[in-house]
Amino acid sequence: MTDEWKASAAADGDGKSWQLLEKTLLAGVQEQRRARRWGIFFKLLTFTYIFGALALFSPMLAMKTSATTGSHTAVIEVRGMIADQEMASADNIVSSLRAAFEDAGTKGVILRINSPGGSPVQSGYIYDEILRLRAEYPAVKLYAVITDLGASGAYYIASAADQIYADKASLVGSIGVTAATFGFVGVMEKLGVDRRVYTSGEHKAFLDPFQPQKEEETKFWQGVLETTHRQFIASVKQGRGDRLKTAEHPELFSGLVWSGEQALQLGLIDALGSTSYVAREVIGEKEIVDFTLQESPFDRFAKTLGASMAERIALWMGFQGPVIR
Repeated sequence: MTDEWKASAAADGDGKSWQLLEKTLLAGVQEQRRARRWGIFFKLLTFTYIFGALALFSPMLAMKTSATTGSHTAVIEVRGMIADQEMASADNIVSSLRAAFEDAGTKGVILRINSPGGSPVQSGYIYDEILRLRAEYPAVKLYAVITDLGASGAYYIASAADQIYADKASLVGSIGVTAATFGFVGVMEKLGVDRRVYTSGEHKAFLDPFQPQKEEETKFWQGVLETTHRQFIASVKQGRGDRLKTAEHPELFSGLVWSGEQALQLGLIDALGSTSYVAREVIGEKEIVDFTLQESPFDRFAKTLGASMAERIALWMGFQGPVIR
């Protein structure tokens, strides 16, 4: 209500009525604000309770595997990129392997692989643990079964198994090391932008894509890749031994990838077969128990809680502040 309306109302003798109406409207607005604040409080309380419950119980759920009853074949999935903080990280795969080998009912273990590879460090951790567990539990054989893809770091892991199986159309191999980047020097020159880098070491910025390559640094980096490649080759040779047809096929370690049918002829795998085939015909136990470390509800919830989800929750709770897109 404006001052002009108040003055007009007072002149007409209706000032008290307008004042009463104004108080009533203000009281209604205040009540709405109070109710909204309480609504936001209870929504926040509910959300915090659910979030806290997931955080509290998710570690137990993440470590839970299928209940074992009697003799069985243990299966562990190696799916997707092999890297830290991924489902196919060394921590997850190693934990699953230990649980499978330690289970008294495990008659054999299958690593079911569908991965393009990833970190040589993470792959090396898993490789070493497979060798350790095989030595500790000599009666329990470990078999790698490649489904669609078992390349690079994934084949690194598979080579530690007692035997490797694949489908005739699986993609196997890629025994090599790669590191890719871009060079933006020409773009920077066209845009007229100067790159200013300050370091306390002569070669600290040698991978900077905005600076020209230096021959000595390129040679150094190539040496790092070749050293890693030699480590990869040595591990594969240790795992596969004289089954590899390296004398007839020196291209085995060139980074090429082959079909399962070709890989069998090259000694990269031992036979063609699926997970169920290996469990039934090789291990002799068709009952399969999955020991793969499962992603917890909390982890799944955290991944889905992206920017759009956060915005939805904010709107649901009554917040309508600025949103950055």
